[in-house]
Amino acid sequence: MSRTLHHALKVLIVPVVAVAGLAGASTASAAPIEQAHFHDVYDELIECEGFDVWRHSEEDGNFLFNQRGSGIAYAGSTVRGITTFTNLETGGTFTNIWTVLDKDLRISYDEVSDTLTILVLATGSSRFYDADGRLVLADPGQIRFTALVDANETPTDPSDDEFIDVLDLVKPSTGRNDLEGRDFCEDVAMFT
Repeated sequence: MSRTLHHALKVLIVPVVAVAGLAGASTASAAPIEQAHFHDVYDELIECEGFDVWRHSEEDGNFLFNQRGSGIAYAGSTVRGITTFTNLETGGTFTNIWTVLDKDLRISYDEVSDTLTILVLATGSSRFYDADGRLVLADPGQIRFTALVDANETPTDPSDDEFIDVLDLVKPSTGRNDLEGRDFCEDVAMFT
């Protein structure tokens, strides 16, 4: 999985962002360093005050590492998913359909610190539907942030890169932010 997608999803954008295109091809475009497709399924029990919620999530994604003229690998990925939250008290569902695209826009290498500073675009959409299938919340948009990655003395080999931290939110979330300030358990109770 992309060094940036993993951190963007975990640190900044779940379940918000998605939708755009992979990084532009370089003028000396070669075969991808790494390319993969994945399918993941997650299940978990979530406890809310007075009731429990069963979470079932499935996601499909594509991931690509391509070298550019400098030899540094740029990553890009797209992920689509659906998560269903079932209120075990009522049997009603609250469903989230989402997409995410992230891509490295610019990468600079610092030889002294042996780090890569990566400007990342993460864009997408998250739509929530109530038990009757009506759209009740939407959270589309994009963010841009910089991530710091340890290159482990091989700036052109992403296989040993290690994420250090998100440095800066360059562009905050655009678009609607219906999820901001909401309580998950209250939403499940209301929409199921």
